[in-house]
Amino acid sequence: MQINSNYLNLHDSYLFSTIARKVSEYKSKYPDKDIIRLGIGDVTLPLCEAVVNAMQAAVSEMGTQEGFKGYGPEQGYDFLRSAVKDYYKNRGVVLEENEVFISDGAKSDLGNILDIFGLENTVLIPDPVYPVYVDTNIMAGRKIIYMNANEENGFLPMPDLDVKADIIYLCSPNNPTGAVYNKDQLKAWVDYALSNKVVILFDAAYEAFIQDKELPRSIYEIDGAKQCAIEFCSLSKTAGFTGTRCGYTIVPHELVYENTSLNKLWLRRQTTKFNGVPYIIQRGAEAVFTEEGQKQIKENINYYLENAKIISETLSDLGIWFVGGKNSPYIWLKCPNNMTSWEFFDYLLENANVVGTPGEGFGKNGEGFFRLTCFGKREDTITAMRRISRIKFE
Repeated sequence: MQINSNYLNLHDSYLFSTIARKVSEYKSKYPDKDIIRLGIGDVTLPLCEAVVNAMQAAVSEMGTQEGFKGYGPEQGYDFLRSAVKDYYKNRGVVLEENEVFISDGAKSDLGNILDIFGLENTVLIPDPVYPVYVDTNIMAGRKIIYMNANEENGFLPMPDLDVKADIIYLCSPNNPTGAVYNKDQLKAWVDYALSNKVVILFDAAYEAFIQDKELPRSIYEIDGAKQCAIEFCSLSKTAGFTGTRCGYTIVPHELVYENTSLNKLWLRRQTTKFNGVPYIIQRGAEAVFTEEGQKQIKENINYYLENAKIISETLSDLGIWFVGGKNSPYIWLKCPNNMTSWEFFDYLLENANVVGTPGEGFGKNGEGFFRLTCFGKREDTITAMRRISRIKFE
């Protein structure tokens, strides 16, 4: 017996455990201090009424002989796949229902999709980055190349014709930076992928936060993308499903490599290794795409974006450089006075009792930067910004 020794090449996931330890130590020393957390990427608003009603109805249905459901289709029930298809159609993207695969979240599928790709493929990943992209490929033993996302390019790296890769990860709006690609920038990536026979894995988990109608919410808004891109989306931040888990992945029929349909490969993988999302959850997810559901989740998203506006205005008043916050739930700021990410973490904790996420934890290019999120409560966000405004950064 041999273990998968690639796991031994993983770095310890110390970021959030270190944050928790530092906060705990501070609270032990100063138990009366009120700590406000603006670093976590979890939502705080409850599920909207339309979703709750749909789930409750589904529970009642499952309690009857006529309405009981046993094993469901691993790729998702038709009613939800159809709802997702119509959601895209309303934005001008035409999909076939069987190009939509219901999942338990974008994170899972971003890792699991690698099952259909050979281990010899080289992977191109931005830095700083959502750690799942990196760790899942390290687990598989693939070669990883990093592209520099930095202050100079607005944390939106563009194709380098001298770099050769087989699989590319893109995330827009980006986690952790909050930066968003425009149509011309995504077109450059699609053209690069088509020219080099590369697959783009496009993480659109935060697409619902894009308010600027000129910015693409799906890579399929770009001509040719169906021939080179797989799109991943999640209801976690869109509709507060972080505790109920549901998302979807789009694998177009036009996506063909070595005369093989990736759609068919993914279908085979899912029907073999995935049990599907519970019926009750899928009924709740279906409600997200109704007229009432869209109205209600829009109210929640606007609430979070107002928090982001409050944070952004405070940083602007303080003269602190940042990206994100406008069409994204994340604000990525440059640490003042050349502080390192962890120095700024400590400074905020001690002087404002506010917790964020050090950028260094997302990659070497994250050093000297810091992530704040808009998912907190309004009163906490206002209080946190008032405290930060009083800090002396000189």
